[in-house]
Amino acid sequence: MSVNRRGVVAAALSVVYPGVGHLYLRAWLRAVGWVALSLVTSYVLVPDATLAAYEQAIVAGNFGALGSIAVPLEAAVGVLVVRLCNVVDAYVLAVREATPSQTRDGEPACPACGRSLDTELDFCPWCTTEIEWHYPSESGQDAN
Repeated sequence: MSVNRRGVVAAALSVVYPGVGHLYLRAWLRAVGWVALSLVTSYVLVPDATLAAYEQAIVAGNFGALGSIAVPLEAAVGVLVVRLCNVVDAYVLAVREATPSQTRDGEPACPACGRSLDTELDFCPWCTTEIEWHYPSESGQDAN
């Protein structure tokens, strides 16, 4: 099984900040949704006293004090869960976009533009989307 490079890049970008991997995949609304969900989760779960302590340290230019400010465990876990779901979603979206669908005639079609594909190419000749072909495994066949 080959690794989907686009999916790995999208997942890595999503680790940097939620939504960035989706921007890379050109899933604009999903990116905005993940950024909004990340901000709302942080706003709801992180206490006001912690946010005020961060603000005071940044305004004073005391960046060393940021490491000593404690974030409650439930807030850290909640933000981490949102980030992890974002990374998985970016990877799954990239893999799904790279897998060809079918036209009404049963021919393979590009998942991005919907036009017919040439099975000898690893990309769509119409929109240049990279295609990941899945071939049946040869391990189940007889050696005769």
